[in-house]
Amino acid sequence: MSAPVALSRRTPSNPGYPATDPTSEFFYHPRTLTALVCMIAVLVYVAFFSPIEDNTVNNVKLGIFSACLCFLVFGLLQFRDGPFIRPHPAIWRLVLAMGVLYQMFLVFLLFQNAHDSRQLMAYWDPELGKPLPERSYADACDLTWDNLRNQVDIFVVAHALGWFGKTLIIRDVWLCWIISIMFEIMEYSLQHQLNNFAECWWDHWILDVLVCNWLGIYIGTKTCEYFEMKQYSWRGIRQIPTYRGKLSRTAAQFTPHSWTKFEWGPTKSFRNYVGVVIVVACILVCELNAFYLKYLLWVPPEHPLVTYRLILMFLFGIPSVRELYDYMINPSNPRIGTQIWLMFANIVTEVLICIKLSKGEFNDPAPQYVVYFWTVLLTLLFVYPIYQFWFLPRFRKFVRSKGNKAR
Repeated sequence: MSAPVALSRRTPSNPGYPATDPTSEFFYHPRTLTALVCMIAVLVYVAFFSPIEDNTVNNVKLGIFSACLCFLVFGLLQFRDGPFIRPHPAIWRLVLAMGVLYQMFLVFLLFQNAHDSRQLMAYWDPELGKPLPERSYADACDLTWDNLRNQVDIFVVAHALGWFGKTLIIRDVWLCWIISIMFEIMEYSLQHQLNNFAECWWDHWILDVLVCNWLGIYIGTKTCEYFEMKQYSWRGIRQIPTYRGKLSRTAAQFTPHSWTKFEWGPTKSFRNYVGVVIVVACILVCELNAFYLKYLLWVPPEHPLVTYRLILMFLFGIPSVRELYDYMINPSNPRIGTQIWLMFANIVTEVLICIKLSKGEFNDPAPQYVVYFWTVLLTLLFVYPIYQFWFLPRFRKFVRSKGNKAR
């Protein structure tokens, strides 16, 4: 799925086009004019031949949906390529277009008050816009089989799948474990605001970390190892004589074109350290945003909107982390990638929405132990790079100079 970043469109006549992967020139040849004619034909049909309802709400929904669809078509055809070419560069241009639409929606939501924001959710789904029932996961904390079984539901599978996806994005088992443990600490730190963060100790550390997170990280790590060791030799479908081979090659189109092993090296340079801190912070904040948004907007956890957002963030995160990694390992690169820029804008805008809508919602102050813990942790995060990248090199240089003078 990985390939060198190309800022121009990949076409069969473009040197940046993967010549070793000629699956079918038809799918890689630009079809912008054909797509434009088809889109205009659809608009003409909708404007003059389709039945128009007298229902204003349905017409507004259809109009917004069609406008978004037109923008997605434009992005699919006209946005520049990113770091991935599988299953097709156009798919990742479409992901970028969805990121722009999501950012525009977030900016619109940022200018609404809490009541209007919740009613906006109800505008799209009449089942929304109602206060959520309170639910606590720390009512029965005795470690018994019945209590443990009561906590096992479909969200356990979703939890494991989420960590499988994060492992494919981050591609570093230790970094995944750091994020896994840190999120449980975040839940401890914020349980005075969100009741569903209050869980039994065994729910935090056994069910979440040692079962769900471990399973997702383990399977994700094995998947990464498989792609790292795989020998990539792509042939075009026309060059494969058997139907079984053609079918296998078609399925392989949805696997990576090549695989890049991430070596973050946070202790190697200050640039790498800052990059790792940004990755950890963004993933943690992105996870927290999901809980705060559904609480503040009155969206139940099982609603499809929650799932859609998680899928979008997964799709946004794949190229974003790759672009950030490319920026970290290439000091001569003067700019960050488009996807990471947009992903950071999405996360920050979500935070601003949560802050604005939470006015008057969370009145309980943070416990003292939470304040002390985060003060110490943030101090260490600030002091460590000073020691590692400023003091230690100068100290070693001083010791070497003293040794040379002694000789």
